[in-house]
Amino acid sequence: MPSKGYVEISVESCKGCNFCVIHCPTECLALNTSDTNSYGLYYAYLTDEEKCIACQNCAVICPDAAITVYKKAA
Repeated sequence: MPSKGYVEISVESCKGCNFCVIHCPTECLALNTSDTNSYGLYYAYLTDEEKCIACQNCAVICPDAAITVYKKAA
């Protein structure tokens, strides 16, 4: 299935709560445990853009509004 969207995550705003990863139906998000932001916190990132369906679950559940979802034109 071709990609329908793209997720942009603000590394500095993300506190690594993992809510977006848990609520992603296509499992295209993950928590980066090998790097931290300037606050010393792990952050979420998009692992596979092709899996993103732009459902916006991640943006809605994010308590810090660190996620922006873009829908691709058909």
